[in-house]
Amino acid sequence: MTTSKADILREYGPFPGVEQVHGVTFDGKAVWFASGDKVNALDPDDGRVLRTIDLSAHAGTAYDGRHLFQIAEDRIHKIDPASGAIVSTIPAPGNGGDSGLTWAEGSLWVGEYRSRQIHEIDPETGAVLRTIQSNRMVTGVTWVDGELWHGTWEGEESDLRHLDPKTGAVLDTIVMPAGTGVSGLESDGADRFFCGGGNSGKIRAIRRPR
Repeated sequence: MTTSKADILREYGPFPGVEQVHGVTFDGKAVWFASGDKVNALDPDDGRVLRTIDLSAHAGTAYDGRHLFQIAEDRIHKIDPASGAIVSTIPAPGNGGDSGLTWAEGSLWVGEYRSRQIHEIDPETGAVLRTIQSNRMVTGVTWVDGELWHGTWEGEESDLRHLDPKTGAVLDTIVMPAGTGVSGLESDGADRFFCGGGNSGKIRAIRRPR
């Protein structure tokens, strides 16, 4: 296992009216982040909030190439980002204890915070297809280049962990500075992770190690 310190490339925010940053996702152009009662689209180049969608958004956010997905308590809403309309809803596996959310390989992947688990679920039905056990509380979740990563946040300590998806073994760890938490997590598909900063109201871009 390799351990490194987080290389923070940029901080965004805090944003007006945003007290908490929860889930984070990336649609190829904009970073979407959940802030309690809204999902917001952020331009990662200039840091501007481009638009908002009013809906319950207290945990993970994902994007499948066409739709947004947003955890709302014990449900996951599928959302048309153009209109903001909820297209469909499925149950969330953790019954309100879910945190992170991402899309990969035709499935949704849901972090369940206190059980320290990541569930692969069917995006049409919510059925749990498999579960991966972590040894830390799971916040954000992302896949990039076949690698499964998740955020952790316990007390004043937070890090990003690269797991073996078959065994749950930790392969790499990126340690955040003390007092810097990771709520949501998403890769840009290349060299950056976007990390929600919880009650700091910020989003941080972290260099992905190679």
